Amino acid sequence: MEPSADSGRHLKPDPGTPFISAFIDEGGQVAVQRVADSFGMSKGQLAETVGLGRETFHKTARANAAKAQTRLREMLEIVGRVSAWAGGKDQAMAWYRGQPIAAFGDRHRRGVGEVRPGHRGT
Repeated sequence: MEPSADSGRHLKPDPGTPFISAFIDEGGQVAVQRVADSFGMSKGQLAETVGLGRETFHKTARANAAKAQTRLREMLEIVGRVSAWAGGKDQAMAWYRGQPIAAFGDRHRRGVGEVRPGHRGT
């Protein structure tokens, strides 16, 4: 399924294809801007959501790096799997962002990248 050119926010997955396929570009990469637009986020917010630095998606080379692409694919797979249960993709994203991460001391995804100046974040 191809998203409409005018707005990714109303992107709905085709029931016959995996959710993530709507976000894959012609080169097989997750299209960062398409994902950000679909969920109403900036690239910086999206990067923080997947546990990367805010500036990661502002350069194509960094956005297409294996680590960034893996994080995006994992997030989209999870959001796609829980979207019916959560009531839609936007609610699934809210659930995803609000889940604590045991590996980070049970901090939430939206707080992982938020380290105050002078603190190490541990």
